[in-house]
Amino acid sequence: MRPVQQVTATEAPIPRYSHRERLTHWAVALAYVALFFSGLALFHPFFYWTSALFGGGPLMRILHPFLGVAFAILFYAYALRLVRDNLFVPSDRRWLAGMIDYMNKRGEVPVEGKYNAGQKAMYWSMIATIALLLVSGLLMWRPYFTPAVPLGLRRVANLVHAIMAFIMFVGIGVHVYAAYWTKGSMRAMTRGTVSRAWARFHHPGWYARMVGKDAP
Repeated sequence: MRPVQQVTATEAPIPRYSHRERLTHWAVALAYVALFFSGLALFHPFFYWTSALFGGGPLMRILHPFLGVAFAILFYAYALRLVRDNLFVPSDRRWLAGMIDYMNKRGEVPVEGKYNAGQKAMYWSMIATIALLLVSGLLMWRPYFTPAVPLGLRRVANLVHAIMAFIMFVGIGVHVYAAYWTKGSMRAMTRGTVSRAWARFHHPGWYARMVGKDAP
């Protein structure tokens, strides 16, 4: 039999997300996928075939706004726990200044906190975007709210909803790409941990706090 290898404290992975955070994150992701495909069918007739995923057009029209409310509740329940970690600090300016080099793998800017400036910008943009999606969606929700909303306001809500949906689509695309591109990031949302090498390289300040050392 092969001897069992012991994992020392200096080799053990570092916890990054709790079970609750990961479950909520994936619930938000699933709700977004459902909203995306049902929203496509509502946006243009060319995409109406996606309504078959929801049992047809009539049922999809009923489900879409309820999914939107559930998505917003799940998202804010998750996001409000992360406010402190996403506050901007002076060192984030250096990250933003070197962002292009970072994205092209020509350099790495030390990160003080749990998230870099790009992740923080994504966080706050989603806070605003989802709020506008929720409000504009409620103004268009038939038959519950629409009868009390003036026609002009409904038209504005339609336009805002479409623009915010596109912005969110782009933002989520960047988020997924960055998670895939940054090797080791997916493990954080599947296993809840990251390697010490990953933490030291991408978030040295957060790593130092996690292991009880002074931040660099």
